[in-house]
Amino acid sequence: MYPELKCIPLVHIDFAAGSSGKGSESRDDMHVIHDSQLDLREIVFVIQSQSNSFHVRQAERRRADLLKQALSLTEKPPVVSLLHSLSDNEGDWSILPLLPHLSYSFGKNSSWIVFLEEETNVKMTKLVQVLAKFDKNKEWFLGKPLHDAESTIIHHYAFAENPSVFKYPDFAAAWALSIPLVVRLANKVKDEPLKSDFTIDLKHEGELVDKEEIFVAVKTCQKFHSERVPVIKKTWEKDALFLEYYSDHADPSIPTINLGVPNTERGHCGKTFAILERFLSSAVPKTKWLLVVDDDTLISLSRLQVLLSCYDPSEPVCLGERYGYGLSQGGYSYITGGGGMVFSREAVVQLLNSGCKCYSNDAPDDMVLGMCLNALGLPATHSPLFHQARPEDYARDFLAHQVPISFHKHWNIDPIAVYNKWLKDDWRAKSSDGLNKSAKTEL
Repeated sequence: MYPELKCIPLVHIDFAAGSSGKGSESRDDMHVIHDSQLDLREIVFVIQSQSNSFHVRQAERRRADLLKQALSLTEKPPVVSLLHSLSDNEGDWSILPLLPHLSYSFGKNSSWIVFLEEETNVKMTKLVQVLAKFDKNKEWFLGKPLHDAESTIIHHYAFAENPSVFKYPDFAAAWALSIPLVVRLANKVKDEPLKSDFTIDLKHEGELVDKEEIFVAVKTCQKFHSERVPVIKKTWEKDALFLEYYSDHADPSIPTINLGVPNTERGHCGKTFAILERFLSSAVPKTKWLLVVDDDTLISLSRLQVLLSCYDPSEPVCLGERYGYGLSQGGYSYITGGGGMVFSREAVVQLLNSGCKCYSNDAPDDMVLGMCLNALGLPATHSPLFHQARPEDYARDFLAHQVPISFHKHWNIDPIAVYNKWLKDDWRAKSSDGLNKSAKTEL
């Protein structure tokens, strides 16, 4: 992160609205637009879309809603762009590598760049009212600020002495940058490399996918057979129809399967690729989806069944919490392993047919898979419902509008209590909220 970014205050503004696009805007709303010194065409909307077909459909619906609202207010609507289609740069989802493109394309004729997620509802008239209060010729960073209660790995343990001083935007609530700030940051991105290679955190409901369509692979080792495996058995194992534990030691009491790959202290690439090969073999039931988790992953399989109904298993889908490595220097995205990695059968077929393999048994499996996906031109599809860390490692407001699918790590927590609080429920009981709870309803 650039030192300058730490010094730009995030002004607390909520752009999100509970409902939009239902009927036309009122005459009063039109007067707001006409009386404002801000023209709608000065605003560029960037929907933080992904290239997976489900997410493209979601983003197209959001764009149609924004344009419908805009056309009820003005004859010439603003630009509404889908992030995944703006360039071929893999790192655009992390925003900073995208800034030079935004500066070049919109720096002369626009005043604001507004970012929103596929499920963020925005009331256009309210947005214009808010933006018009700020001098568009100055640098502004507007959004709903979040902060960590304690230093956490997902933000590189930044500001360890007082993490509350570091504010970052809640992406689900939408956020905005004034063009002067976009231009300056774009120049910084072009002139100076990012100080960290890793991109960790930025800031659906459908018919249930049958249990018989998901195969669950748990990575473990002998030293954790008596410590971590019992937690899985007491919490989420019962929700899996097909599940196998893979270890460096065959223990019939669990049971575990020894894949012939020696245990490593970190990385586990050899074990993960052996799991991928076994998934395509006749040794296990043929399913549409493969879920690979660690032995200290806490997960709701019923919520995962709901989420997977959004995706087409005939496509090469790799789903989970997306991180990035070296994105500003032509790096790659990857699905972090701790929160759970989900692969469609087609994705596994393409990965193994490509000749992709580990450079060592202890290589980081999720990052190697990310490199392979990047080489194949396959996207790593992000869902914020998967979590690489514990609930306390995330801002409370960030989790408040989620129905989470997973968390990771047993460190300094009671994992069974965490599961019961955050992940244990009947998905039908939350059907009115669904996994679409991230849509903000604050205005």
